[in-house]
Amino acid sequence: MRQEITRVHKGWSLDKVVLQNEVTKFLREDITAPPSEGLYISGLYLEGASWDRRAGRLVEQQPKVLFTAMPIVHVFADIHDSTDNNPQFYECPVYKKPSRTGLNYIFSLWLKTGAQPADHWCLRGVALLCDVHT
Repeated sequence: MRQEITRVHKGWSLDKVVLQNEVTKFLREDITAPPSEGLYISGLYLEGASWDRRAGRLVEQQPKVLFTAMPIVHVFADIHDSTDNNPQFYECPVYKKPSRTGLNYIFSLWLKTGAQPADHWCLRGVALLCDVHT
């Protein structure tokens, strides 16, 4: 995706293009057309935390709830990284399956943390999963 975006935007260097993301408030049924740039991701589940759709940030997990369905995530490319070293964002790993091995790791998404720092969510073991069944 980085290479395709670099071709579209003249003057952008592939070395400086980074993937960014935005968690929308939309559900899968609400999306009727593709984004102008990037892609929409649906079907992700949050483990170790919950997602506050109104505030658009991570919150503590509800008791006895193992997985929380995430709203649509918009992934796009940009030439500056607005989330790097920002304490209000947690770099959340995305895995194919609940077994968190290098073989199941896909990439990371940046999630807003709200009042808690990113280290709090790291210690909780927060991750996004594509499939919640082992």
